Amino acid sequence: MKIAVVGTGYVGLVTGTCFAEVGINVVCIDIDHKKIENLKNGILPIYEPGLDEMVKRNFDKGRLEFSTDLPSAIQDCEAAFIAVGTPPDEDGSADLKYVLGVAREIGTHMNDYTVVVTKSTVPVGTAKKVKHAVAEALAARNSKIPFDVASNPEFLKEGAAIDDFMKPDRIVVGVESEKAEEVLKRLYKPFLLNGHPCIFMDIPSAEMTKYAANSMLATKISFMNDIANLCEIMGADVNMVRKGIGSDSRIGHKFIYPGIGYGGSCFPKDVKALIKTADEHGYNMRVLKAVEEVNDNQKHVMFTKLKNHFGDLNGKTIALWGLSFKPNTDDMREAPSLVIIDQLLIEGAKVKAYDPVAMHEAERILGKKITFCKEQYEALDGADALVIVTEWLEFRTPNFSKVATLLKNKAIFDGRNIYEREEMQALGFHYECIGRDKIQSTPQSL
Repeated sequence: MKIAVVGTGYVGLVTGTCFAEVGINVVCIDIDHKKIENLKNGILPIYEPGLDEMVKRNFDKGRLEFSTDLPSAIQDCEAAFIAVGTPPDEDGSADLKYVLGVAREIGTHMNDYTVVVTKSTVPVGTAKKVKHAVAEALAARNSKIPFDVASNPEFLKEGAAIDDFMKPDRIVVGVESEKAEEVLKRLYKPFLLNGHPCIFMDIPSAEMTKYAANSMLATKISFMNDIANLCEIMGADVNMVRKGIGSDSRIGHKFIYPGIGYGGSCFPKDVKALIKTADEHGYNMRVLKAVEEVNDNQKHVMFTKLKNHFGDLNGKTIALWGLSFKPNTDDMREAPSLVIIDQLLIEGAKVKAYDPVAMHEAERILGKKITFCKEQYEALDGADALVIVTEWLEFRTPNFSKVATLLKNKAIFDGRNIYEREEMQALGFHYECIGRDKIQSTPQSL
């Protein structure tokens, strides 16, 4: 079985590599010549644990190819996955120009029946546009080659994408013909041997499922952050509240950890896109608009705590541990660290930062605005305070004696609640976290 995956970003590269891992012949296609040459040489454009070894193994065995030549790569493929970007427009809607451009290219060059699958996160109704684009291209060449479209949204967590693909909670596929369903059943059969469910449905429902899933998870995060802020006002401990509600099987323990807001490539973009889609159809997504507002405010919480503690931040040096929006990725998209850094620089503070894998990406975005350090303790030397931004494992149990020696002020602001307040206070640190410190003002004043 041969398939094509168009787009070698996060979704496309993980998808193509994991299909190759189970013996399927895969051609990954991209217009970026440098990226394709790098991939052939084992240089990946993203950081994802375990992916580089899997790419090399399947490339060496000939199951995984990389190409810029879509016309040749699409020949004799049973399925072609569109996994290009859908960046948000200024109004929050998903920009489909890359998706539809690929669809037209497929229609121009396909030579036999093909299932054209949208893997990118796309609004409800995109499959119809893809079908029209392919049909137009076929008509332009006076061709009546049969094809189908399908929707197969991804549910990959950055940092755990390989496990998510190889051992999925569920596979969601939207189809409109038995033939397309048969092709995708064969394609996914190796992943279903251990009982992982494959749910076939109509295409609009599959497209909606992706947005609904991410929006629900974003809602849980913003809800818990709102509760954490109220805990600070009322003198409650959000960790205790989290344990109390997480024990309810209807709620569960996942995505109810308070922090400094969600970021990344999915939640912010997908929430905005779903709100925009509803607006276009005359429906007001009141809950999701509140989710977005809470999240935007939450990214300011650490700065507010620093400001309240120090008063004037001009000339202060603040150390940040963590820059990526979450651990086990170098993704800086919508990262809370960028909001914190921007506010600190506006106030005249200096910033020193360390992240295990996101330094290169952060430097590409920030340039010389801050100091990038080679290891975590270097960032502390002479700093007035430490802010925990990303909960990387190596930050969990640092040498606190060394931390205290290097910091000018023994102040830690923990945006991920990875330390115990009582322990930090016993060690002589001024310690502030999320949802466990009684405050005098409400977060709504941000």
